[in-house]
Amino acid sequence: MVEVIMPEADARSAGGSGDAADRPSVVASTGIVGSSSSTAPDSAAYAEKAIAKLPPHLAAEAVDPKRKAKSKDPGWKFGWWPDPTKKDFVKCIFCQKTIHAGIKRFKQHLSGGSADCIKCEHVPELVSREMDAYLKKNARNVVVSMLSDEEGDEAAVGEGELEPEPSCGAKVKQAKKRIVQSGITSFVVAAPTKPQTQKHSRSVSSLLCKSPEEVVAERHKSKTSQSTLEHCTKKGKEAKQIVDDHAADFFSENNIPLNVINSRSWEILLESIGQYGPGYRSPSYHEMRCPLLDRAVDRTAILRKKHEEAWKEYGCSLMSDGWTDTRQRHLINFLANSPAGTFFLGSVDASSQGANATMLADLLQKEIEKVGKEHVVQIITDNGANFKAAGRILMEMIPHLFWTPCGAHCLDLLLEDIGKIKEFKTCINNARKVSRFIYKHGRLIDQMREKIGGDLVRPAVTRFATSFLTLASMHRNRNGLRNLFVSDEWHNTKFSNTTEGKQVENIVLSMPFWKNIEDCLRASQPLLIALRIADGDETPAAPEIMTAMDVAKNTIKESLKHNPRLLAEVLEYYGKRWENQMEQKLYGAALYLNAAKFFAIRDQDRRQAARLRSMFNDVMWKMISDEDEQTKISKQADDYERSEGDCFSKQGAIRDRDKKNPSKFSEIVSFLSFVLLC
Repeated sequence: MVEVIMPEADARSAGGSGDAADRPSVVASTGIVGSSSSTAPDSAAYAEKAIAKLPPHLAAEAVDPKRKAKSKDPGWKFGWWPDPTKKDFVKCIFCQKTIHAGIKRFKQHLSGGSADCIKCEHVPELVSREMDAYLKKNARNVVVSMLSDEEGDEAAVGEGELEPEPSCGAKVKQAKKRIVQSGITSFVVAAPTKPQTQKHSRSVSSLLCKSPEEVVAERHKSKTSQSTLEHCTKKGKEAKQIVDDHAADFFSENNIPLNVINSRSWEILLESIGQYGPGYRSPSYHEMRCPLLDRAVDRTAILRKKHEEAWKEYGCSLMSDGWTDTRQRHLINFLANSPAGTFFLGSVDASSQGANATMLADLLQKEIEKVGKEHVVQIITDNGANFKAAGRILMEMIPHLFWTPCGAHCLDLLLEDIGKIKEFKTCINNARKVSRFIYKHGRLIDQMREKIGGDLVRPAVTRFATSFLTLASMHRNRNGLRNLFVSDEWHNTKFSNTTEGKQVENIVLSMPFWKNIEDCLRASQPLLIALRIADGDETPAAPEIMTAMDVAKNTIKESLKHNPRLLAEVLEYYGKRWENQMEQKLYGAALYLNAAKFFAIRDQDRRQAARLRSMFNDVMWKMISDEDEQTKISKQADDYERSEGDCFSKQGAIRDRDKKNPSKFSEIVSFLSFVLLC
């Protein structure tokens, strides 16, 4: 903080007034305020008189040394802690008010020289001057005297009289404000002129400040709502409300979707503007259209180089995703995934061509050659028959290449198949009738939200997952829904007398409906958990998905054992969609290298552990052609599996199996690290 002291126009010399000694003086343009003479005996007498006037219990607290800091700070002569456990609260012996924010704020209360607190009404003037002088002497700020040339000469001769407020009007106040703001921004006051040969240096604040990307990344990583010191020192709620209103106006006036507010780039934008400070001017239309777009292209090229380095070191997975836009064009996106992340390679409009296996294989081959044939380890597509055929063609052309169907797409199709079971289909259709009826009548929506405390429908990434999540929401709020359709509010509406309304009421109050929902959830919830793993971005899916599906299968068996016929239908679809399509050797190799899961499997099921080792060997023999390298890797795999050798027999390695990231645990899989991050 920078303090600006403006002398009055009729500044008097040092010997002009008898009370000049009671006022601070300016020693230089960057000097400090001179302290007044010591008045400790007189102030101590004032303190004794004030304590004597206090009630007995307060007087005892005021002289209790345990209620004061072990410090020579003069403020403790006139205050104490009313509660020793709350040391930010200090009580005044003169007015008996409790001052928040510590001893410094308490001294400002006595001196009256701050706008942060009210001056004590009963403090003696001598004590007030003593506190004021002490605060100024020990302040960390810089006192700047704005003097004209003539006034500066006069101030050099003697001490000028200074008042706490300037006397030269609004013009001086504006100058004072500008200097204060410049001091806050750069932490530099009256610095010597730099020679022209010296490079422009950054301010202390810019050197210590983190980049907006780092700030936002830490905010998402911590996921805490606790206020930081930086947040506490910002403007008040009213100032934030003004900024929030401007942001809301910007979104509504420009018809921007509200989900943009959840974008990380939006957070980075706000953080960068806040770090820039006042006076930021938006780029022009031309700058956005030309130079800034070119810079974005350059940054993307630099980013690709980083990904290419990862592709060369670890290998990568080539992913394709087909979709149809609003113009009914069939587009195919191509992406490359590696430990460095996912990078968008390009998009192809395949509307004019038939999406047959040969055409898809040609498109995938072109993208493989762009990345580098030796760097692409697997291609991931959806489960369509044409993509399966294209995968077989490419695996014949490139011996070390694997084709893997998309796990999330496979699970979505499995949920679709389960939803076609007669009991489940009837249940889902009835649930849709209820939700559609409620959500097309505004009064019912309000009554429902009042009964259940929120919304009923839970959107998900896929349509079939949305159906099952909505069933779970309805089951969780079944009591609220029942109360809605037996309440007087419902019977007083005209909807209760309609045919559709009566049908919905009967569904909600029907016990078989809720029983079918429970069976449907028993079959779907374990698969939804596996879908979150397969479709998530938090952890690599390949080392987890096989275990997740085994757990889901066992859970479904246990949950539906009371209904063998229904269980048989669910397991039939499970085998058709997952075991016949997704039992990929890459998934088995990834699970083998996942120490947190493999060693538990080894101890419980030796046959399954041997099967995973066989999958690992098949992957290794396909990818590694050198026999000596195969022998070396196989020996290290033996050490890993048996916890032997110099690396895997250590107690630290055994203890940290569950803590290590599966992509970084074993040194034997440098050639397979891509598997763990698919």
